[in-house]
Amino acid sequence: MKYLARTATGRPLLGDEEGFVPLDAAEPELGSVREALPRAAAAELPDPAEAPATRVPREGLSLGPPLERFGKLWGIGLNYAEHAGDLDESRPAEPASFMKPATALAGPGGPIRLPPTDRSDRVTAEAELAVVMGRSCRTVGTEDVDDVVAGYLPVIDMTAEDVLARNPRFLTRAKSFDTFLVVGPEIAVPEGPLDLAELSVRTVVDGEVVAENVVRNMLFPPAEIVAFHSAVATLEPGDLFSTGTPGAEPIEPGDRVRAEVESIGSVEAPVIRDGT
Repeated sequence: MKYLARTATGRPLLGDEEGFVPLDAAEPELGSVREALPRAAAAELPDPAEAPATRVPREGLSLGPPLERFGKLWGIGLNYAEHAGDLDESRPAEPASFMKPATALAGPGGPIRLPPTDRSDRVTAEAELAVVMGRSCRTVGTEDVDDVVAGYLPVIDMTAEDVLARNPRFLTRAKSFDTFLVVGPEIAVPEGPLDLAELSVRTVVDGEVVAENVVRNMLFPPAEIVAFHSAVATLEPGDLFSTGTPGAEPIEPGDRVRAEVESIGSVEAPVIRDGT
C-alpha cells in the first residue's frame, strides 16, 4: 500500500509503511496530491523508497486533510442490512444517496462541532469507508471501477437524527452542518487489485466499539456505488463516496469518536458544542 497525504501546513507527501517523503521529491512533476490522483488510479505512483529524501515516520508528522479541496461529497445511507433494520427502514432497491456541502468537511482531528441544542439535540456519529476518485469518468462499468479510483480513506459521518426524524426530506439539512464529515489523514492507494470484501469497519466512541461490520455485508459494494453514480453525473478526481455505516451512535460534547477501517486507516476527533 502507498499513501497520499498533506502536512498540516499543506505540503504534499507520498508514503508507504515506512514513512513519508515530499511528493515532489519522489516525482518533481507532481505539485499536489490532486495532480497525483490520476497516477494513483493507474497504479503509477513512484516508489517513495527511491526518492532522494529520507522517509519520515507517521509519528513525526502532523497531517491535515489529504486534499486541499475535495470535489463532490456523496454519502450512501442504509447500506448495511443490519443498520437499516436498526432504523426500522426497509432495504432500498437502489443506493440511497445524498450529498454534503464542502463546508461540512473537517480534517483529521476535527473537532466535531455539534450545533446548538435549539437546532439539534440528537446527533449520531458513523464510521465509514470512503472512496476517492482518481480519474474523470462517465457510465463506467463495475469491472472498470479500479481503473478510476485513486484510493480509500476512513471518514466519520454525522447525522442530526432529530432533524431527519421530523421529515425524511430534511436529510440534506440533517447531514450538512459544519464538521459533519471528518476525513482521514491519508488516501490509501493499493498497489494492485484490493479485495475490500473482508475488511471491517468500526465505529468507536470513547474507546468502545459501538458498531462493526464487514464490507461484504454492504447492500451495494463500493464498485457498484461508483458505477451507479457515474451514470448520474460525471465523476472527477477528488470526488468522494462515503459508502455507508455499520451503525450510528449518539454523541455528546466531551466524547471522542474514531472510525477504523481495517487495512485502510483510522481517524479520530473530539466532540464539542458549537458556540460554547
